[in-house]
Amino acid sequence: MRRALIVVDVQNEYFTGNMRIEYPPVAVSLPNITRAMDAARAADIPVVVVQHDAPEDSPIFAKGSPSWQLHEEVAKRSANHHINKVQASVFTGTDLAQWVADNGIDTLAIVGYMTHNCDAATIFEAAHQGLSVEFLSDAGGSPSYENAAGKASAEEIHRVFSTVFHSGFAAVASTEEWITAAREGKALERDNVYLSVQRTLKA
Repeated sequence: MRRALIVVDVQNEYFTGNMRIEYPPVAVSLPNITRAMDAARAADIPVVVVQHDAPEDSPIFAKGSPSWQLHEEVAKRSANHHINKVQASVFTGTDLAQWVADNGIDTLAIVGYMTHNCDAATIFEAAHQGLSVEFLSDAGGSPSYENAAGKASAEEIHRVFSTVFHSGFAAVASTEEWITAAREGKALERDNVYLSVQRTLKA
């Protein structure tokens, strides 16, 4: 297997801006993101850092603003490739698919924000393209939502999406579990839809 670590949108917007991550708290997720980056470097796993761009008058991710900047802990670490994007999926409108092909990558490990949005869009698209996917659940996170369709806490959103990912789209693991697997060159196991449903019927 040939992994790449995709570091999604670890920008100041999620720490000090209008889209603050609530769960897991950034005091947990950020150190795990940087641990994964350091472990990837030690294991010769290429790292791709992703940055979301929005128009300069946008209330979030306004290009060139302090909130748009990468968090300093990510910015100071080296990366093999840098991608700027304007859609949720890291694949859409970028060169990620070509970079993956050119580098013989067959497995993407996803960290960063937000679990249910850019992480989810990237995970689903990667899986549909036939790549193996891993999601480090304590190295991502969500805010809470409320709109005309309902209200959900950050914990609910993150937990539900992580559970859905593990049902077949991605192997969901802790940062510690991923670092061990990366060091040993082993794959993480994902579950499937059938067993995920059957367990609830037998409860």
